[in-house]
Amino acid sequence: MREYNVRNIIILTILVCYLPLLYAEDKRAIPLDMYLIMDNSSFFQDAKTDAVAWFGTQVVDRVFAEGDKVTIWAAGNSAEIVYSDEISNTDSKIAIKDKLTSLPTDNKTADFSDALKDLQTRLSGASPGRLPYTMLVTASAGSLGNALTGSTQTMLKWFRTEKYERWQAFILGPDIGGKVSQAAQNYMNSQK
Repeated sequence: MREYNVRNIIILTILVCYLPLLYAEDKRAIPLDMYLIMDNSSFFQDAKTDAVAWFGTQVVDRVFAEGDKVTIWAAGNSAEIVYSDEISNTDSKIAIKDKLTSLPTDNKTADFSDALKDLQTRLSGASPGRLPYTMLVTASAGSLGNALTGSTQTMLKWFRTEKYERWQAFILGPDIGGKVSQAAQNYMNSQK
């Protein structure tokens, strides 16, 4: 009987100590600069609701924190910034979701090239104390043709894809090439 009580006390102690950690919020020390390029061509029409819902729950609700900056491009016949602001409270998150929900999907093409050129300029002037995060959301990989063959093709060199039934998100690492080379060089130098 005594052994049973000791085991229960140990289990209870572990739960009391570690249970709060399971429900703790992620506290990021570095503010995030989120760059989202959203397809708003007619190809995206059937996928938009699912993509916006995913972005709302997986990124806006779970990742964004006060002080983060968000810039959203609508990539249609031409690319244009449709939202750019800093997260200051819950209303900021609602405004982002509303903006994405209200984006039209009636353009014939998706101009990702101009959005990527603007992104390149913004990244070159970005504050070093912030974490840049870039995502391109589309329903048609074919619409990336101009971006893959033009001056912005290096922006798409490093990426990870989140594929869903009717759309996909490309998480870009446009400035990661130099960092990878430097890390490899540092590693090689440490082996001498």
